[in-house]
Amino acid sequence: MGGGATELTGPDLAAGVAFDELTEGTPLLGHAGGEAVVVVRVGEDVHAIGASCTHYGGPLAQGLVVGHTIRCPWHHACFDLKTGEAIGAPALPDNACYEVARAGALVQVRTKKDAPKRKAPKSAPKAIVVVGAGAAGAACVEMLRKQGYGGKITMIGAEEPGPVDRPNLSKDYLAGTAPEEWIPLGSRERYTELKVDLIPSTPVTSIDVAAKKVTLEGGRSVAYDALLLATGAEPSRLPIEGGTLPHVHTLRSLADSRGIIENAKTAKRAVVVGASFIGLEVAASLVARGLEVHVVGPEPVPLARALGEALGAHVQKLHESKGVKFHLGTTPKAITATAVLLAKGDPIEADLVVLGVGVKPRVALAEAAGLKVDNGVVVDDHLRTSAPGIWAAGDIARYPDPRVGEHVRIEHWVVAERQGQHVARAMLGSDAPYHDAPFFWSVHYDMTISYVGHAPGYDSVEVFGSIDANDAAVAFRKNGKTLAVATLNRDKLSLSVDAAMARNDLPGVDAVLPVSRRSSLGFM
Repeated sequence: MGGGATELTGPDLAAGVAFDELTEGTPLLGHAGGEAVVVVRVGEDVHAIGASCTHYGGPLAQGLVVGHTIRCPWHHACFDLKTGEAIGAPALPDNACYEVARAGALVQVRTKKDAPKRKAPKSAPKAIVVVGAGAAGAACVEMLRKQGYGGKITMIGAEEPGPVDRPNLSKDYLAGTAPEEWIPLGSRERYTELKVDLIPSTPVTSIDVAAKKVTLEGGRSVAYDALLLATGAEPSRLPIEGGTLPHVHTLRSLADSRGIIENAKTAKRAVVVGASFIGLEVAASLVARGLEVHVVGPEPVPLARALGEALGAHVQKLHESKGVKFHLGTTPKAITATAVLLAKGDPIEADLVVLGVGVKPRVALAEAAGLKVDNGVVVDDHLRTSAPGIWAAGDIARYPDPRVGEHVRIEHWVVAERQGQHVARAMLGSDAPYHDAPFFWSVHYDMTISYVGHAPGYDSVEVFGSIDANDAAVAFRKNGKTLAVATLNRDKLSLSVDAAMARNDLPGVDAVLPVSRRSSLGFM
């Protein structure tokens, strides 16, 4: 979805290029058979793969090669160079992969390879149930079928239409620059093709751990041999007068985004409560729709807790340059049909209000089933819960992060997808621990922030480059360890940090950061 066809540039790879002209681990963009292709030399091997990421069409020629994989510079999707398989979210569809022939010193790209055919082990569970039709669930069922699983899969969700591209709900779709057909993470036809019984808009009411079955609203029960619990999170509402008025919205589902869009058609002034990532993305999208936008938040600098004061102030300045008005150091005390009343400051007239004040993990099912719950569903490093045969992934999963050295719960969309993929492999017998580095991106007008890692309480911040010039990396450290890095227009660096963190190589993170630097310290 998104993106578009890559323009055919570079050499005709079908005609061939000299092997000696290929630089180890550096993608070469060319074309073959009328399609854009990148070739990559890894040792004596040469691989050829489609030049566009299957997520949003990102340019893989600008990506990072790690072993026999290539990673997209935009959103860090990862593909197997040998097969074209999408092995790391957010890409779910596989990429085209091509036969490569060596004729003397010449390397030629030939026909497309067939998709690899795998067969799940005989010990695989006969029936798998996924509770939660979101990012983790969608990624899990896709990976199960890629791994050759032929058993019964049932995916149950609480809302229509099933899995959706949630980041787009606050970004391009809300701004009116992405069509709705981009939003589903697979059509109904796709899930029929995968032989997945998708049951949307039907909440699960209970899990019977002993009998290995779930009960749905209405009384139907579904048996499982393996279960993924991926119920996600629900947006918080403020316990204030007027917090549930018709023009007051939260944003989590496609229906929520549609509701904001419909309200925005007649609204003139919007108030976004919460200077969070989602709150500021909503602000930018409503500006794109021509509304006057005000943002209310208790902090003195937006996003400073996550990004540090320098980068947070830069984001605020960008929004202000687009006309957004900030009301910081205060909170709403009431909402009326025409205004938001503040604890400190004058009332703000508003005919549209969006709350971006955080989310709460949906753990009621897990608690009722007797699973261990502590600020999320507690899992081990394989994402297994305290009950046999049950895994958890996504916003509800509280898992051990080897870099932070404690259990964490990460509310990032890509994390949910990668955990769903990991669970699929684990259900089929993989004993590899989950070690992917958390990653998210946040879009503000024409500026994208990429963030790798997790720094729940950093004690210093170091800036490399120029934030003002939108060309920077910002490292967040605790006790001298770099736990996270945010970047502006340094995609290759972000990928290198991601690769090092996935290896749990924190010294390797510092090794890829620039030598020349400007330091600024901030304390939490």
